[in-house]
Amino acid sequence: MDIKQLHYFIAVSEQMNFSKAAERLHISQPSLSNAIKKLEQEIGSPLLERNTRNLQLTEAGELLFERAKVIVKNMEVLKIEMNEVIVHGTRDITIGVMESIKHWLPKVIANYKKDYPQMKFHLVDILGSKRVKKSLKSYKTHVIITNQLMDDPELEVQTLYEERLVAVLPLHHPLAQKDTITISDICEEPFIISTEGFQTRRDILTSFEQAGKSINIQFEIERFETAVSLVREHLGVTILPENYLQGPTAKTIVKKEIEGVNLNRHVYLVYLKNRHLPLAIRQLLKDILQFF
Repeated sequence: MDIKQLHYFIAVSEQMNFSKAAERLHISQPSLSNAIKKLEQEIGSPLLERNTRNLQLTEAGELLFERAKVIVKNMEVLKIEMNEVIVHGTRDITIGVMESIKHWLPKVIANYKKDYPQMKFHLVDILGSKRVKKSLKSYKTHVIITNQLMDDPELEVQTLYEERLVAVLPLHHPLAQKDTITISDICEEPFIISTEGFQTRRDILTSFEQAGKSINIQFEIERFETAVSLVREHLGVTILPENYLQGPTAKTIVKKEIEGVNLNRHVYLVYLKNRHLPLAIRQLLKDILQFF
């Protein structure tokens, strides 16, 4: 029994059709049939019940199907990890990021590059909890910095810091003259909010609910940059992480603290618990944690 045979058997088990499985595997149907027969001979038991209408897994076939998927997945993971250690281990790192970390991550990387100048960084936007989990579990990213709280036994989640959410208004907006504002002040304003699946959206909706106010959603966005652009054009107001509003952005809008609600969010460092990470990448994780 080898990995190729297991790949073949998984394809047949998922398609329950030799022709479709052969097409998926890019081999001839007779070659696939012979490979499965050989596998059954090696195991000493039928794996498939064949009749003129369809295929069905035997009890032995069901057991092998479940175990084979795990074995094949582990082999794919091993190839990725060995490739990182042998070929890319001291050169490449892929980090999932969100917009509000732009004020501190470059500082960490600049300091890190003094000791690891050969490292090449791939910074990719990973937004929403489903995308975070999928990206890590498919080995697309080594680590993700997110405000999505991950409740998953396969993931290691470490809290980095807490940041305040503030109201964002157009320049010269009537509320801009107030020192602080309330949910009541902005409940009738056209509101710009993140799409479904974002923790910031849930936090904002909860704050409106707790204040007993409805929210006038006019725009749903994925990127804070888009929200700020809409505010700048006097199309509405929004609530964003205060850290995102540092630098040049702060000069183009007005930000206000919101009274009476605890609008904060946590930022987390997330990675797979059982993934092997090369030494150079583990050092970067330590540097990020030590920064806070």
